[in-house]
Amino acid sequence: MIVSVSLALLLAVVVAVLLRQRILGIGSALACGAFGFCLASTGIAPAIETLLATLAGLASLS
Repeated sequence: MIVSVSLALLLAVVVAVLLRQRILGIGSALACGAFGFCLASTGIAPAIETLLATLAGLASLS
């Protein structure tokens, strides 16, 4: 749970920076968010969570 909250916060900061620098439009940001919610409700969500947990574990070893 801690990793997912941290990752969500990091991604929110990245999106905010992209919006502020006008690299990403508000419509694109909303579409990416909607895609994330749709992806989370599919059968691939556990595989993505496992991948992110593995990457977080590798990052903590460094």
